[in-house]
Amino acid sequence: MKTKIFLFVSIILLLGNFVFAQTTGKYANWFNESNLKSTIKFLSDDGFEGREPGSLSGELAAKYIAHRLEMAGIKPGNNGSYFQPVSLVAVKADPKSKLSVVGKNATFEYDFGREFVVSTSSQMENVNVEAELVFVGYGVDAPEQDWNDYKGKESDYRGKILVMMVNDPPPTEKDPNRFGGKALTYYGRWTYKEEEAARRGAAGLILIHTDESAGYGWNVVETSLGGSWRFEVERDSNDNTPFLPMKSWVTNETAKRIFAQAGKNLDELREKAKSKKFKPVKLGIRARLNQKYDLKRVKSNNVVGYFEGRDARLKDEHILYTSHWDHLGVGKPNAEGDTIYNGALDNASGVAQTIAIAEAFTKLRPKDRPKRSQVFLFTTAEEQGLLGAEYYARNPAYPLEKTAANINIDGGNLYGITRDFGALGAERSNLGKFVDKALKRRGMTFTPDNRPEQGYFFRSDHFPFAKKGVPALSIRNGGDYVGKPADFSEKLLADYNKNHYHQPSDEFRDEWVFDGMVQMLDVVFDIALQASDVKKLPRYNKKDEFAKAQPNRR
Repeated sequence: MKTKIFLFVSIILLLGNFVFAQTTGKYANWFNESNLKSTIKFLSDDGFEGREPGSLSGELAAKYIAHRLEMAGIKPGNNGSYFQPVSLVAVKADPKSKLSVVGKNATFEYDFGREFVVSTSSQMENVNVEAELVFVGYGVDAPEQDWNDYKGKESDYRGKILVMMVNDPPPTEKDPNRFGGKALTYYGRWTYKEEEAARRGAAGLILIHTDESAGYGWNVVETSLGGSWRFEVERDSNDNTPFLPMKSWVTNETAKRIFAQAGKNLDELREKAKSKKFKPVKLGIRARLNQKYDLKRVKSNNVVGYFEGRDARLKDEHILYTSHWDHLGVGKPNAEGDTIYNGALDNASGVAQTIAIAEAFTKLRPKDRPKRSQVFLFTTAEEQGLLGAEYYARNPAYPLEKTAANINIDGGNLYGITRDFGALGAERSNLGKFVDKALKRRGMTFTPDNRPEQGYFFRSDHFPFAKKGVPALSIRNGGDYVGKPADFSEKLLADYNKNHYHQPSDEFRDEWVFDGMVQMLDVVFDIALQASDVKKLPRYNKKDEFAKAQPNRR
């Protein structure tokens, strides 16, 4: 009997080793599980106080990353420095403030945090706004979709507070591919809606939150806007970019009460807004917000490292890697009284992986080194709206027209090896063929974005580079875990989004394992080497929305 049990266990172990061998490649040995673990544990320690941009502890994290690059032999990447300074302005709203909505017969007040949250782009300590409310449906102007929620005169919106829904206008039976069908387009992102409202000269914006439309609960909105500093790149006197004095979110229940105060039914207007014939609705009531902000101007840093390619011609072109080092700092306490938003998965894990990739390149024999150069960018203020990446995209240390690809890592696999692999954006450009080749060599399958309605492609540091025409991939976990139930990944993601995303509980966990992370890095390294050595610069597919931004790529 003991012999049979021994044989059974041996077979199981052999099968496990066989699966692992089939799903890892020749680069796996360049990545060390213990090294990844210690980096993540260190950067997400309470001592870094959540790595807030501009804070002493946050900038120490940036210096630690630069130190790791220097120790590995990666050169300074920004004119002889590892640092690219980014000037930021941060505001934190007074949590005692009230949003007043003034109707014909009564004035109602709404509580900060529980019913609404607010920030500002005015970069001022006192912001007083009082204006009419105008419901503009989805707040989208998309000529290529024959869609315009801003019908009428410019004066209908200038100086008003615009109320709108998050997400895209939904598809219909007659037009199932409208606004990407199930997939979210940039028109559905709150960042686009802020930009468009500002272009219209609005005094303010109120976004109506639902869990479904936003992709996360009100607790994420509250902790991101209600309890933390909100940053923007500091404007100078020559910057004429329009901005919003008031940027607010309200819960769905709050929105219903505001519309009822105007004698309107939110659900009925929401239904009407699904039609391209929808016209904006003046609600006939006014909102008033006398808001005080704590304000500080801080200096933060992107971290930039450089590894020169071996080809005399192609070394002037680059592969750009991005991972953000920042998180939310110290904020609202959770039920256990924890106030530190450690950001272990988001994104100490991504930083650890990108450092590991940089270190791996230095271990290659000279003849095996990539033809193109490698640029490693660790960004600040990603959690504030991709600010560090946006700043670098406007002020690149290396020309973006010579940047072959951007590989972004935000998060990582901490639960074991998988039979599959994901990369947002793979279907948009010919980088997809490099992904396919790398996976085929390992007997793995590609898993496309199974939540396109959440718009993940627009939510991390690769997006500013995609807008500039740089073919981009954002690496994602596989979901088919070896030795785990079929629904393991689904439950894992649901638990993270509900309980840990942008919460103090995103902390290092002793139960995490790192073989799956090594597996992912092995695949990423393969993709990067292919993109580094291909003769022509990768391109977006002709019909992709970002193709028009890259006319000069050879």
